[in-house]
Amino acid sequence: MCETVDTEHPLNHFSHCHVGIVAQLDRLGNLPALLAPAALARKTAEGALGFFRRAVFEHHAAEEKELFPAVLRSAEPGVEHLRVEDMVNTLTQQHRALERVWERLEPQLQRVAKGQDAHLDTDLLEGLVRDYQAHAQYEEREFLPLCETILGRNSNHMAALGLSLHMRHAPYIPAHI
Repeated sequence: MCETVDTEHPLNHFSHCHVGIVAQLDRLGNLPALLAPAALARKTAEGALGFFRRAVFEHHAAEEKELFPAVLRSAEPGVEHLRVEDMVNTLTQQHRALERVWERLEPQLQRVAKGQDAHLDTDLLEGLVRDYQAHAQYEEREFLPLCETILGRNSNHMAALGLSLHMRHAPYIPAHI
């Protein structure tokens, strides 16, 4: 601001004002460079909001309603069945924990997606990313190969799972009466 006037050196007043004006213009000149990251943040948050509920929650539901029961039904009694039960319980607990974290992050991401000032709990977000990556790696490395072994023993079991998943994702078309 140009509030103080040195009556002995009035030109300093104008010079002092220029310092503030130029500093503000320098900040304003950086605005275009800031718009792209801000737009990317909004689009990333918006994409995650639609994707997580639609894809991730649906993925968890498909595993819990289709895959887990199919593998449990097909596992050999004893050690194999107990191992599958333990893995299914672990994976289901992980699903719930990840979903709870998402529910805490979701309102923050909604504000980011709208371009509103928002506090984003970056520790929580980083934890979600880290924990989901570990969850997916565990499934890929441990659980899904075991599922392949168990369901692969009987082609009918694998076909039944495939049909069940197909029916789950097929569009509903009401019959005309």
